[in-house]
Amino acid sequence: MRKLLMLAAVGVLFSSVSALMAATDKANAKPTDDKKMTIKGDGMCAKCALKETKTCQNVVIEEKDGKKTTYYLKHEGVSKENHGKLGICMATKDNPVKLKVTGTCEEEDGKKVVTAETIEKVEE
Repeated sequence: MRKLLMLAAVGVLFSSVSALMAATDKANAKPTDDKKMTIKGDGMCAKCALKETKTCQNVVIEEKDGKKTTYYLKHEGVSKENHGKLGICMATKDNPVKLKVTGTCEEEDGKKVVTAETIEKVEE
């Protein structure tokens, strides 16, 4: 009977500890901006058109209410695959590619960086 009581006490202790750790992890999680979002705007290359980076990277400049926001797309996966295919690298400031990008956004080094899930060319 003592062994059973001791085993039950240890079980309750470990359950409490794991519940406390889960609550602590949730409380310490950083507030994220990285929820799925859709951006529509002018697409171009940060290296070729904007002269901002040393290597090619997609950029979408979205204008809302007269305010322009620049989103840098991580150059991997979908973004890298569509860089040349959609003509993003050949686009210029005066002749950008109209894009619709869906993905998650986070801030890195003061810039909005999007991990793209889909990139579509939009016809005007």
